[in-house]
Amino acid sequence: MSAGTVYQVFSDAAGASVPERIGIRWLNAAGTEISITWSLYTMAASSGWHRVGVAGAAPSGATQAQVLLSSTPAAGLVNQYWENVYLGLPIRTTGNLFGFGTESSEIDASGWTPLANATISRQVPVISWAVDNYTAGGHTIAMTAVAAGNASILAVNGPSVTPGVEYLAYAYLQPPVLTATAWIELLFFDGNGNQIASYRSTLAAPGTGMYRQRVSATAPDNAASCSVKAGLDGASAGQILRIETVVVTAAPQLQAGTVVPYADGSLEQGVGQWTVASGVATLARSTPWGAQAIDGAYSLTVSSSTATASVIRSGKFPLVDAPGNNFRAQVTSHVTAGTWSSVSVRVRWYDVDDVDLGASTGVSWSLPGSSWYSMPADGVAPAGATQASIELTATATSGSSVLQVDAASLWEVLPLTAVAGFDSDGYVRLTLRELPFGFLLRVQREGPDGLRTLVRGPSGLIDGDPIVSDLLIIEDHEAPFGVSLRYHIEILNADGSGASTRGSEQIMLTLADFNECWLKDPGNPQRNMRVVVQQAPDWDLPIAQTKHKVRNRQNAVTLSDSRGGLEGDLSVWTRSDEERKALRLLLGSGNTLLWQVAPGMGEDDMYIDVAQVPFGRTGKLAQDPWRTWSLPLTQADMPVTTGVNGAAGRTWQDVVAVYATCADLLSVYATCEDLLLDRRTG
Repeated sequence: MSAGTVYQVFSDAAGASVPERIGIRWLNAAGTEISITWSLYTMAASSGWHRVGVAGAAPSGATQAQVLLSSTPAAGLVNQYWENVYLGLPIRTTGNLFGFGTESSEIDASGWTPLANATISRQVPVISWAVDNYTAGGHTIAMTAVAAGNASILAVNGPSVTPGVEYLAYAYLQPPVLTATAWIELLFFDGNGNQIASYRSTLAAPGTGMYRQRVSATAPDNAASCSVKAGLDGASAGQILRIETVVVTAAPQLQAGTVVPYADGSLEQGVGQWTVASGVATLARSTPWGAQAIDGAYSLTVSSSTATASVIRSGKFPLVDAPGNNFRAQVTSHVTAGTWSSVSVRVRWYDVDDVDLGASTGVSWSLPGSSWYSMPADGVAPAGATQASIELTATATSGSSVLQVDAASLWEVLPLTAVAGFDSDGYVRLTLRELPFGFLLRVQREGPDGLRTLVRGPSGLIDGDPIVSDLLIIEDHEAPFGVSLRYHIEILNADGSGASTRGSEQIMLTLADFNECWLKDPGNPQRNMRVVVQQAPDWDLPIAQTKHKVRNRQNAVTLSDSRGGLEGDLSVWTRSDEERKALRLLLGSGNTLLWQVAPGMGEDDMYIDVAQVPFGRTGKLAQDPWRTWSLPLTQADMPVTTGVNGAAGRTWQDVVAVYATCADLLSVYATCEDLLLDRRTG
C-alpha cells in the first residue's frame, strides 16, 4: 500500500431493517490506525442485494488497510449480510477518457459543477447490480433541481479528443418520476475552452430505475476536448436525477470497418440520418428504453399505415478507394406488428458531387415470425463512387405494420480468413472475420501430412472458446519453419456440435540462416528470440530400470518403465549484450519453451524444459560481448492451459487516464513488458 494512491473498496450487502456503510481503515507499519474513509449510509434498508462502496487516497504513513463493514440495528436479533468484498486499486472502464474520479463518485463529487438550477451531492440509493458489474454501484451523483424548470450539471474534467474521431458517451440515469425528461449530452470544446458542439440523447424511461443512456458524435475539426452534461427538462423543485458510471470513449464499431456512425447504426439518440425516400412509412426511435434493440437500448421503428412498399434510406457515408471493391450492407430487423412480405437490402452509390450512381442489385429477405434476422447484401462500387448509403425496400402486407431495424453497418468485405507470415519475427498472423456471436471456436494448424494441432490463444489452446467479437487476430508463434501449412477453423454450437468450418490459404515460414534456431516462450511471445547454434545436442533416451539378480540364474530380471523423452545439451551463442539480456529474460521464468530449427538440421521442433544453465565468455577479453551457453534440455509435452499474455484490451488511453507523465510510470512498472501486461510493482 502506497501513501497518496487511491484505493477502492466495495461489497454487496443485504439487511431488512438497517442501512449500512463501508469503510477503509488506514494503518501504519505498526498496525496503528491513522484514519478511516467512510462511505455514506445507504438511503434505505433492503433485504435484496445492493452495492455499497467508497474510495480514497491512502494518507501519509499508511502501509496497510482493513475493510470496515458497518450497520446500526435498532434492535437485537437483526441479521446483516455481506458478500463479494473487494479492496484494491480502483476498477474503471477500459478505454474511458475520464479518470476514476469522474467515472465514479466513490471519492467525491468534485468532478461535477452545476450549470443551471441545480445543486450537486452524493447519495447511496438501494439498487441491485449484477454481482460482476464492478464499475457500477455505491455512490451516485445526485442533481437536485433548486426550483421548477430546466436543470443541468457538467463534468468539469474535460479530456482531450482528436478531431474526426467518433466518440461515445454514456451514463446510468435514474429519473425522479416516470414522466421526467432526463437526458445526457456529449459536448465538444475548442482549444480556448469554448463550446463548439453539443449532442443530446433523451432517456425514454420505462420506470424509475437506473438506465444506461448513450450519445455519440464525431469530434469537429477544431475540437480539443470534450465533456458530458446531464439534466432534467421541466423539473419540479426538489426533484433529483441520479447519475452513475460516466464514460466517454472511442465509439465502438458495430462491424469491424463499418463506415456507418454509431448514431446511425445503433439509433440510441434518434433516427440519425435515416429518411423515407418513398412510400407512406414513418420513422421514429423505439420506445421505451430496452423494449426493442439488438445493440444498445433502442432501434429504428418503421411504421406503415397501409399494405404498400416504402423505401428507407440512410445518410451518405464517405468511402476510401471504393471503385471496384466489394462492400456489404447489413441490418438486423424483426416484425413487431402486422406483416411484412419482404425487406430488400442494397447499397446506393454517389460520387463526390452527390450525383446518384445507382444501386446494387441487393438481396430480398423474408421475415417469418417475430425473431430478429440479420440481413446482409453485397455490392461492387462503380467507377466514381466516393459515398454510399444503405437502402431498404420494406413491403407491408397489412395496415398498421411495424418493423424494427437495428445494428446497421456498411463495410468493405475482406476475406473471411487471411494468413500472413513474418519470417523475421517467427510467426504467422491468422485473421478471422465475420465470426458469429454466441458460438464456440476451434482453431487448428494443419501440416502437409494432414495432421492438425490446436493453436494457442489468450486462454490456452483454442478448443471451444466463446466467440466474443466478429474479428479475431491470432499470432501463431508455434508454427513450424520450412513447412507448408494451413489453418482449419471450426464454428461450434453451444453443445460442441459443428455448425460450420472454413480454411485458410497455404503459408510457409522461412528461417533463412540454418545456423540459427528459435527459442520461444508459448505464453510470452514478446520474449521469443533467435540464437546462433554452436553445437546441436547429442541426445540421451533415459529409462527407469530396476535389475534383480536371481540366485543360480545367469541373466538378471530387469523391470523397465517406458523410455522417456530426449535429453541433451544445446550449445548456443549470444552475440551482443542485448541478446544476452534477452536470453536471460527468456530463461528466467522457468516456463516450458519451444525449440525450433531450420529444416534439414536433423531435428524436430520440440517443447523443452531447461535445467541449470552455465554461460561464459567465448574469449579472454572482458569487453567481448559474445557468450557461450550450455542449455540442458529435457523434452516436454506441449503446454495445454498456457495462454498468450497480452494487454487484455488496454491501450495508451488507459495509461494516460491514470498517469500524468512518463516519469510517473517509472515507480509503478519495472519494465516495458510490465507496462504492457499491467504488472505493477509493490
